[in-house]
Amino acid sequence: MTSDMPLLVFTDLDGTLLSHGDYRWDAALPALERLAHIGAGVVLASSKTALEINELRQEMGLQHWPAIVENGAGLLAPHAQAVADRFTYAQLRAVLGNIPANLRRGFCGFGDMDTAQVVRLTGLSVSAAALAKQRGYSEPGTWSGTSHEKAQFLEELTKKGVVAREGGRFLTLSFGGTKADQMAQIIDELRPRHTIALGDAPNDAEMLESADFGVIVANPHGADLPLLEGEKTGRIMRTQLAGPQGWNAAIMGHLARLKL
Repeated sequence: MTSDMPLLVFTDLDGTLLSHGDYRWDAALPALERLAHIGAGVVLASSKTALEINELRQEMGLQHWPAIVENGAGLLAPHAQAVADRFTYAQLRAVLGNIPANLRRGFCGFGDMDTAQVVRLTGLSVSAAALAKQRGYSEPGTWSGTSHEKAQFLEELTKKGVVAREGGRFLTLSFGGTKADQMAQIIDELRPRHTIALGDAPNDAEMLESADFGVIVANPHGADLPLLEGEKTGRIMRTQLAGPQGWNAAIMGHLARLKL
């Protein structure tokens, strides 16, 4: 990796580089090829596990770049083979087991589901859903209780050192670490001339604000992100097109503006 890197792109996956319904990314191929041609880096940053991201990274030809896994709770090094270290995840599940039952029953995490349930909830294939369950650092899930119970649930978790972040689909629990935290470490190591971050959900906001340029990719299936500070100065923009189509258009537009 060169220290004279022209651009480093940090991108969310589901609903951003991957389409919401079928998880395809071929619509973004022109921009990905252009980025490779100019020597720009692409760092995948997602709630997905290391095992999931490792497969995607190889499919996209991005295995020589680091990847941010499980919403920033972990980092996958370039060319590294993903290994499911379950120690932290087991600790997290133990904390959940000690939450009062009247609050715990409102949260259904991936560890509470079998593979078939994950398939129904996400639309993933059976093999992909199995990889999604091989978690190392975090627990995504759905909330079915009241908003008041949810506030109490989150308060109990906070007392035990667990943080919760809202994504495009799930409420994800971990012992901390964000996409922005890992992003700062990678930037410090690679020293790119410019950075761009793309995402579609609240858990992407810090990453979007931390980059030189941010792109909120339209996601008709999720709630709109509130106005971000960087939008007031034009540093952060929103796409009209959703998913990989919006991703492709945004990257091509930024490359033209940066004359790359």
